Amino acid sequence: MSAAREQSAGRSPEHSENKPPEEIRADIEQTRKALGDTAEALAAKTDVKSQTKDRIAQVKENAQRKRDEFAARAREATPDSAAAGVEQIVSTVKDRPTPFSVLGAFAGGVLVGWLFGRGH
Repeated sequence: MSAAREQSAGRSPEHSENKPPEEIRADIEQTRKALGDTAEALAAKTDVKSQTKDRIAQVKENAQRKRDEFAARAREATPDSAAAGVEQIVSTVKDRPTPFSVLGAFAGGVLVGWLFGRGH
């Protein structure tokens, strides 16, 4: 390294001359590793395709999580409301069976007429 480069790097020329070769090699290796990490980080930031894939995966994961949360809340709410609805229908039929009997007979007649009409 020239004296000008060493001074711009914040070192004096005497400082690097006094280092043993093993220490200099270790410094060089550490600098290479740091430079490699920096280059890798810059490459990742400029890789638009990879960033897009990562973002899509993140959006899918968030959508899946929200869907699961919604389904869990729906399952928690449904049994009580569905059971209450069935109980209300059963109670209404028990209280006023005649309209439902007439409706059932009419539906049965329509079904029988439809089945016989198909045979011709």
